[in-house]
Order: sequence, then C-alpha cells, then structure tokens
Amino acid sequence: MSTNQVNCQNCEEPYEEGFRFCPNCGQKTNDELTLGVLFYNTISNYFSFDARFLKSFFPLMFKPGYLAKEFIKGKRLLYLHPAQMYLFVSVIFFFLFSFSVRKQADSLNRELKKTLNRSEVAVLDSIETKKKDSIKHVKDSIQLEEIKNALKKNKFITGMTDQQIDSVANLENIPKKNVSFGFNEAKVDSLLNANATDDEIYKAMGMTDDDGWFMRKIYTQILKFYKARDGGNILKAFYDTMPIALFFLLPIFALLIKLLYFRKGRYSHHLVFSFYFFSYLFTVFSIICGVNLLFEIPDWFYAVEWLIALSTFIYLMIALKRFYGQGWFLSWFKCSIATFAFMAIIIPTAAVIIGLFAFMFY
Repeated sequence: MSTNQVNCQNCEEPYEEGFRFCPNCGQKTNDELTLGVLFYNTISNYFSFDARFLKSFFPLMFKPGYLAKEFIKGKRLLYLHPAQMYLFVSVIFFFLFSFSVRKQADSLNRELKKTLNRSEVAVLDSIETKKKDSIKHVKDSIQLEEIKNALKKNKFITGMTDQQIDSVANLENIPKKNVSFGFNEAKVDSLLNANATDDEIYKAMGMTDDDGWFMRKIYTQILKFYKARDGGNILKAFYDTMPIALFFLLPIFALLIKLLYFRKGRYSHHLVFSFYFFSYLFTVFSIICGVNLLFEIPDWFYAVEWLIALSTFIYLMIALKRFYGQGWFLSWFKCSIATFAFMAIIIPTAAVIIGLFAFMFY
C-alpha cells in the first residue's frame, strides 16, 4: 500500500505523511502561526530563552567554571551557548544601566551649564540676586548630592574612587566665573557675541594653520563644549561606547588567560571560559542595577560593593581551578595576576581610549 507524501513548507523536500518533523530540515509539520507560536519563536530564536537558559543560569551563578568545562567536553545543546548567554545577559544589563546613565547625564549637564559666563546675561539688582543665589545654593547642593549618589552607585562599573567622584561632582567649589579652558575666554566670548566665524574663534583659542586633522577636531569639540557645557552628553557617549568596547575587552581577557595557561588547550577554550565569566559579571551588575532602580540605597550599602568585588575575585579563582584543574595556590596566583593586569592596565587604557572617542564624536 502506497504512502502519501507531502512537501515541507520550509525546505520543500518531500516526506511521508505522518511525520511530526521534517526529516530533512527539522521544522515542525502543520505548525500553525498562532500568537503563542510567534511569541515563543521570537524569544527562543533571538534570546534563546528556553529550558537551556534555566538549566544554565544556576550553574553559572553557583558553580564557577562548570558550564565552560561541560561545553568543552561536548555538551553543547544541553546548556546555553556561551556567546548567546553573554549577549542575552549584557543586553539586560545595558538596558537597566541606561536609566541611571540618563539621570547622570542630565544632572551633569545642569551643573556644567551653571559655569557659562556670557557678557550678554542681564545683571540683576543686588537684593534680588542675593535672594536667588540663596535658593540656587540649596538647589545646587541637592543636585550635587544626586550626582554623587548616582556615580557612587555605579562606581563598581566605572572604577572611580570616592576622591575622583568628589572631584567630578563637587562643581560648587569651582568659581563660576573662573573656569579655565586654557585660552583667553574673554576674547572668545566677545567673538561669540559678535557672531564671528568658527575659524576666527579657533585662532583665538590657539589653533595654527599647521595643525592637522586631529588637532582641528580637538579644537572643534572644545568649542562645542565651551558653547553648550554639555558634559553629560560626553558621559552618555562614553557609556554608549562601552558595549562595543567590551567586544574587544573580552577577547583580550581570553588572551590574558591563554598566556597564563598556555599549555591548557586552544584559544577558543579560553574564549568559552571568558564568555561565561563575563556573563556572570553582567548578571551580578544587572541585579545591582535592578536593586538601585527599585529601592533607595542607604549609604552603608556602598561598603557592600567591596564584598561584591571580592566575591567576583573568589568566583574567578574557583572557576580557574575547576576549569584548568590546577591547585589552589596556582589558581589564586594566576587569578591575582589576571585581575591586576585587567583592572590596573587594560581597563584604564580602554577607559582613556573610550573617553577620547566619546569626546571626539559626541
């Protein structure tokens, strides 16, 4: 008795009627496009939010190095792919972090605009000025505290110390009429008020005809900042560049691990380890950002950041020991070298490059 054949809707290859899945491409037969199917396919295809994510999440958080070791062994369908895990978690983190970035950028812009010193600003009478200055001082203090708190909440990401945060945020200690830009500001102000061309202003700022493209771009951005005092936009551009920078920093971290374990497998093995470790870091950062958004964090909580930093170091040490199979002392020693090199050399260098890029193209 002959069996009826049908063609697959996806690959159009024939197969015997009665199969639940196409023997050629694996697509489900008679897969009606309902809202449920559409929603599930979207999530599973783009974010792989299925059973593999749940199976991968708990080992990622509580069994350091386990997922990377299992993936190298060949269990590549049971758990979420390391690159998919990293992409999914990093998207969540930067989405949550964007709320804090906007608040910091707006606050910084407001504070910097108060340093504007233009001759066309009308002079108020002395009594009214004193009244407004008193009110303004109170508002300034509140806004400065908001900036400091926002920066402190995110210093586990930026790596800024309390002293650096005070230097950036404590703008009320800067004389409003004596902010130095390294050029004759009175002359530049007069040219701006006279609607002079940018080239005339650049020369007043110190640019010469021999300056190349880079220096001309620097002068262009300095003038742009001088006119608007939009430092918050530079900060936002800095944070917006971080996801791109991390795609370079992660392979560099894997290369650093490769140098420490040069006899322990191929570079791709170290890259798998790095993907899962960075996924863990972004998961921790996402939880902290979520807590910051939902609750008002007390001052004592900032001390917890040191414990969080210590926990990530311990996590990395255990992960290295489990994945590479060396003793505790060697794992601690290599973990210390990797952490120091990455935090003290690679990240600061990357921050300078990102900061320059943000300033040049914000």
